[in-house]
Amino acid sequence: MSVDIDVCSNEDLAGIDALWREAFPDDEPRHRADAAAPAKLAFQPELFLVARDGGRVIGSIVAGYDGYRGHINRVAVLKAYRRQGVGILLVHKAEARLRALGCTKINLQIRAANHAVASFYRGLGYAVEDRISMGKLVAAGDPP
Repeated sequence: MSVDIDVCSNEDLAGIDALWREAFPDDEPRHRADAAAPAKLAFQPELFLVARDGGRVIGSIVAGYDGYRGHINRVAVLKAYRRQGVGILLVHKAEARLRALGCTKINLQIRAANHAVASFYRGLGYAVEDRISMGKLVAAGDPP
């Protein structure tokens, strides 16, 4: 296996779609690649990374930076490539890009029941923080 990690391109979108369907089978439509990937490519595309093996998309990570804090999500690796260090490489590459932008703190969210993923991130130095995660869906035409 020869893994190459680089910025996602339009040519990677079919591979991203297949990857996310495998990694996140219960995704809501707004999280699927056909909706989310083009939006990310339009905003901070340098923080949307893919891992490729021989040109095939085998992993992804989406990061963001608001000028103060970074955020990581959509870390995914095809099942056939898991436990081979691909996820670690993706996280390290995203962290390096965030640090280069001046980021000093990175947040991420995982589902509370996803203990395997929690262990993965603990192994990379992340810790559970005493926070409440909240969210709100905002439709394009809704008033603020």
